[in-house]
Amino acid sequence: MDFAHAAAGLGVGFLVGLTGVGGGALMTPLLVLVFGQAPAVAVGTDLWFAAITKIAGGGLHHGRGNVDWQVLRRLCLGSLPAAVLTLVWLKFAGGPQVKEGLILNALGAMIVLTALAMLLRKQVQALGRSLRLGAAERFKHWQPALTVAAGAILGVLVTLTSVGAGALGAVMLSYLYPLRMTPRRLVATDLVHAVPLTMVAGSGHLWMGHVDGGLLAALLIGSIPGVLLGAHFSDRAPERFVRPAIAVVLVAVGFKLVAA
Repeated sequence: MDFAHAAAGLGVGFLVGLTGVGGGALMTPLLVLVFGQAPAVAVGTDLWFAAITKIAGGGLHHGRGNVDWQVLRRLCLGSLPAAVLTLVWLKFAGGPQVKEGLILNALGAMIVLTALAMLLRKQVQALGRSLRLGAAERFKHWQPALTVAAGAILGVLVTLTSVGAGALGAVMLSYLYPLRMTPRRLVATDLVHAVPLTMVAGSGHLWMGHVDGGLLAALLIGSIPGVLLGAHFSDRAPERFVRPAIAVVLVAVGFKLVAA
């Protein structure tokens, strides 16, 4: 089973490094549906898996100068406080069965939303571009506040489901910064933002006993080389094929979780 966990980590890590998305959306349902983990443990373990995996990929992108630090700071102003508040709510709201059911349903819905985000990112970016060019001053005036709000939304969703920091974050940034965010900068900024967010959320889940250390170690054995390999090939990724393929899988998985 450890070999299977490592192989899963390798595959998911490669996709994270290659596209910046797919980590939580693929790993968490794998842990629930294939490896039989409880939803809360799957989310908590995956948050630490994502944090450590994305540190490796983010370091490579940082070395290439691809990260937009101003945008990253704005996202963190919203996401980190929202993650803490969500953790407090999870700790004190409802019993274990209520929480497990809520997490499972939210996870399924978020995976379907992630798939849609992956498919519609270019259309959303085109809408943002038209607004940016047609009402430039107003658009730029609201950019900082809307970026903080986008971070807060991600903070809640990622803490609850471990999903959203990749694809959904990328769509938000594509809309808010349609001219500023080149594909390379978008992947790098979105990926690096996920590091502090998943560490804060993961720390809360660790505090609540939702992290399986042995499972995490097995996943990381595969994910670290996987994400480095994916980041190395990210500039040459056949995105028009990779993203739709991932999206189709995610839709099927999301509906499976909601029906579970």
